[in-house]
Amino acid sequence: MLDPLTVAIGVTALALAAWCGFAAYRDQPTKDWHFIGMAVVSVLGLVQLVIGVVQLARGEKPDQGTAIFLAYLIGSALAVPIGGFMSLAERTRWGSATVAAGAVVMAVLEVRLFDIWGGTGA
Repeated sequence: MLDPLTVAIGVTALALAAWCGFAAYRDQPTKDWHFIGMAVVSVLGLVQLVIGVVQLARGEKPDQGTAIFLAYLIGSALAVPIGGFMSLAERTRWGSATVAAGAVVMAVLEVRLFDIWGGTGA
């Protein structure tokens, strides 16, 4: 895995969580700008998914097992988009809170992915 990409995803996910959390605090639903932020974080997650699959296809192996690595990789890539779709159904402050929670989950999964891969750079 690429350490700079993992850090970038974690930081952007936490920034999105803070932004949407603040919107929930102010009793606001998700707005168009929030969805742009979700798209940025989601694209970074998809890039990491592709890189992870390519590294596995080249024969590189994570320290803690391929199955668990793939599960965390796919979960990380889907955490924010799922929260975004759920926020469309809940057009209140709880939609923003859902996105914030999904972004925190993504950041935590990034830390775990780093550990599963072996904690070393590419």
